[in-house]
Amino acid sequence: MKRLILLTCIFTSMNIIAQKMVELPFESDPNVNWSTAEKEYYSDIWETKVVTNVAIPRLEVFEADQPNGTSVIVAPGGGLYGLSIESEGRDVAKWLNKKGITVFVLKYRLVPTGVDGIQEISDESVNNPVKIGERVTPVLPLSIADGLAAITYVRTNAADMNLNPNKIGFMGFSAGGAVTMGVTFNYTAANKPNFIVPVYPWMTVMGEYTVPKDAPPMLVICASDDPLGLAKPSADLYLAWLTNGKSTAMHMYSKGGHGFGMKTQNLASDDWISQFYQWALTEGFTIVANK
Repeated sequence: MKRLILLTCIFTSMNIIAQKMVELPFESDPNVNWSTAEKEYYSDIWETKVVTNVAIPRLEVFEADQPNGTSVIVAPGGGLYGLSIESEGRDVAKWLNKKGITVFVLKYRLVPTGVDGIQEISDESVNNPVKIGERVTPVLPLSIADGLAAITYVRTNAADMNLNPNKIGFMGFSAGGAVTMGVTFNYTAANKPNFIVPVYPWMTVMGEYTVPKDAPPMLVICASDDPLGLAKPSADLYLAWLTNGKSTAMHMYSKGGHGFGMKTQNLASDDWISQFYQWALTEGFTIVANK
């Protein structure tokens, strides 16, 4: 188990500042090796900034100026080949910080790729989609372990950051949604999230699942026109919680596509994060920040 290292680090991206970066403890898998260094760059294919080849899991910490006790761990999407680090990470943190919510953007371990993982997954999705599943299979358990380690870190350090250890949420987009649900299906009492928000989650990669007996409240977000066909699995996830008598809600937008994150499309789905915030207020997971 690698030791936890606290690094002071400042990221400036569109005026978004992470006060520090935390390296999470992890166990290596001899079957997964990275030969290309982690890279952050603008992807012309996805038209947003991305990170690839994450081999060491870390948290980018975005503390609210006036923390209200609530925290959210955010897992960006990217097919496990990359992380949409701005639209589904740092931009989310910026919005939630204004509401008094502290955010931890999770850089979980990814599929080892060449210098442009986004180009690779784009090519494979057209020419050899089966290969994507083969490359993702050994890595997803590592990504899920990173998610659980993130919850452990936040809960262990909650008091030092003026956070409530019983108001820790986990939000994930697409592949990050798979990590969110992997966390939900594998937590212990110590690393259980208090609420979860799978956003257009990649449920087909999860296989069969069982709703935990003490499942946390869940808000599912997706769009009916998701081109990857994630609307029905998202609705099924909502129904699984509902059928088992668990607290759940869903916002299924008619239009939005896939990967909308914090992008502006002039659609109703642009308002998803406000809907999340209202849900969190309603359920008592957060409170209105001081003006």
